[in-house]
Amino acid sequence: MEIKWLGHASWMLKTAGKVIYIDPYEGEYAPKGDLVLATHSHTDHCKEDKVRAAVGPSTVFIAPADCSNFGVKPTTLKPGDKIKIGDVEVEAVYAYNYKRFRSPGVPFHPKEFGVGYIIRAEGKTIYHTGDTDFIPEMKKLKDIDLMLVAAGGTYTMDGEEAAEATIAVNPKAAIPMHIWDTDPTIFKRRVEAGSTTKVSILKPGDVYRL
Repeated sequence: MEIKWLGHASWMLKTAGKVIYIDPYEGEYAPKGDLVLATHSHTDHCKEDKVRAAVGPSTVFIAPADCSNFGVKPTTLKPGDKIKIGDVEVEAVYAYNYKRFRSPGVPFHPKEFGVGYIIRAEGKTIYHTGDTDFIPEMKKLKDIDLMLVAAGGTYTMDGEEAAEATIAVNPKAAIPMHIWDTDPTIFKRRVEAGSTTKVSILKPGDVYRL
């Protein structure tokens, strides 16, 4: 399984004979994806020109319904819903803010606005958190091989909170993403000191093999 960080929360996975893109925003989108996932409709996760570059006639586009405002109709999964595309299974999970607010009482990412995704293929499981705080639902997740963790602060978990979430999920490996002005080495030190999880810090364009 080959996993390439395109930047921000954007990824390309090659697995089970499929090309999968997650959160099209940064990087290049060629070839067309067999499967394209967007966690929510904010432009830095569902950018119109990148979605159009990634989606072809046979692509399955999975995203919240409000990601359809530029004419590419998505299949929408609610937390707990699953879909099987060939030998790849995708499950939506909760992702939301309860402590980071746009204005008093209005979170940047309300519950039910977006999701995270769990992707299962080749006997391996990848968890993309989406934009979220460290929420109670994370503690129920088990047997994750690789966790792609939003750790930028402001709109998502910061490095310390992301480390707490990663330790709770206890994946075999983790990679921080959606990084603004946080130092990912702090996340790495905290996770590896508190768990057996191995953290890799990538640069955009780097490829991780699982």
